[in-house]
Amino acid sequence: MARFVTTDLHGCLQSFQHLVEHRLQLRPQDTLYVLGDYLNKGPNSRGVLDYLMQLPQRGYQVICLRGNHDQELLDAAQGNTAATWASAPDRQLTLGSFGVERPQDIPVPYLRWLQELPYQLEVPGWVLVHAGFNFRLPPADMRQDWHTMLNTKEFVFDASRLQGRRLVHGHVPTPTQEVEKRVKAHAGSIGLDTGCVYRHNPKLRHLAALNLDTEELLLQPNIEPDYPIGVRG
Repeated sequence: MARFVTTDLHGCLQSFQHLVEHRLQLRPQDTLYVLGDYLNKGPNSRGVLDYLMQLPQRGYQVICLRGNHDQELLDAAQGNTAATWASAPDRQLTLGSFGVERPQDIPVPYLRWLQELPYQLEVPGWVLVHAGFNFRLPPADMRQDWHTMLNTKEFVFDASRLQGRRLVHGHVPTPTQEVEKRVKAHAGSIGLDTGCVYRHNPKLRHLAALNLDTEELLLQPNIEPDYPIGVRG
């Protein structure tokens, strides 16, 4: 029985499938946690959701959290015109994967699945969240600060506010070498977003998966078919 965590799939279905089936060799007795951002930027947002929705039906234990891109799509589908949802090319790529022209037309089962995603999760030894926490807040308030949990790009980690647990998050694309260093150092806070979708950037372009029990880090390169995205600086 193993516990794995990964994050920021961004439509990279083939890379994610290869990670799950060949690198992790996920078994029904294992648990896979995914920390959000299933959509946008990459070539197959709908395919990623289909796969994530099918895995539990096939007997696998997969627990998914909410990311900022998932929330932004929900907001757009609910008619929140003030929300900024991706760039124009991102929107076209994402909506195209669903075969629709407007976010309101995305089939209801996908929107319902996204709407039910939790913001955070506590597991033995760890707290999981998409982006992070505002550790300056009292613990109870910190756990209700949805905006920070989805969007923060920097924070000062304070283990005492997590009852001594360590933190795993995504959201900020981080060079693979830096992630490897933090894992090796048993850092209190580990960011696992290695920017898989940025396939032209040699410092990124991987899906990272961490075994929460052995702290082994696996890096799966982007193996998607060609899609339009630039190099992230």
